[in-house]
Amino acid sequence: MKLRGIHHITAIATDPQRNLDFYTKMLGLRLVKRTVNFDDPATYHFYFGDRAGSPGTIITFFPWTGAARGTRGNGQVVATSFAVAPNAIDFWKKRLSDERVLAEETTARFGQRVLRFTDPDGLTLELIASAQLNQVEFYDQSNVPGEFAVRGFNAPTLEVQTAKLTEQLLTETFGFELVGQEQSRRRFSLDSGAPDAQIDLIERGEAGFGNIAAGTVHHIAFRTANDDEQLHWRAKLEELGLRVTPVIDRQYFHSIYFREPGGTLFEIATDNPGFATDESVEHLGEALRLPPQYEEHRSSIEQVLPRISLANTAQR
Repeated sequence: MKLRGIHHITAIATDPQRNLDFYTKMLGLRLVKRTVNFDDPATYHFYFGDRAGSPGTIITFFPWTGAARGTRGNGQVVATSFAVAPNAIDFWKKRLSDERVLAEETTARFGQRVLRFTDPDGLTLELIASAQLNQVEFYDQSNVPGEFAVRGFNAPTLEVQTAKLTEQLLTETFGFELVGQEQSRRRFSLDSGAPDAQIDLIERGEAGFGNIAAGTVHHIAFRTANDDEQLHWRAKLEELGLRVTPVIDRQYFHSIYFREPGGTLFEIATDNPGFATDESVEHLGEALRLPPQYEEHRSSIEQVLPRISLANTAQR
């Protein structure tokens, strides 16, 4: 049994309105869920993705106003990478330049063009031109034409001080295969035809560990089909001596968390039940949704949360 690929990536931001505007207006993603941090209900939790919030397209944020800037380093996802069509890089170069977002086309990676930039909090993002693209549900209100749209993840980069044990976990336990190497970068794949089933691993023995705060990735989540498979993975990880959380109900998926040997926080999340459990696909993200345990406190939570505007977040 193998994992299915990446489910979502969660990062930390500061200003919620700025975060919301960048990922909807600039990147053309849909706000598919507006809820709160289950452990800190005075903080938003935003989910951005394709029209339906499909696994493999979701980047999520905890926007903590006033949070300190983090630093990239070992034990982190140091670059969050998305797939775009091969003809989309030039479109994005112009779009980012027009919006005064500094972007740089780096050296091609495994034969693919790579455009690198940062979001307003300094989170490193990449657009990677891919001949094979994930099937996503295009959001017809996005201000990015479908032919150039972001198509889910494509080989985000993990950095570790010593790669051996992380590689063993990926290959011997999760079913990844080593499919390429360029200098210190090694690419692992669950499915060569699916960009969101790729992971890049870099070993930097001389570097220190990063500091998780604003502008850094908090954790990366991998997909599993259902609750039974998730329990299998949990038992397997415990057999390996890893400390794994109990299954946690995140309302839109079920999760287990653990730190892989290199220090990165991993999650395994179920595909179901999905984001349309408490609002229809047509109206995803329009209202603040709270987990059941907080619903009775809605009034006080809404008073504490920063005010945001959803106006024109993804209109042509």
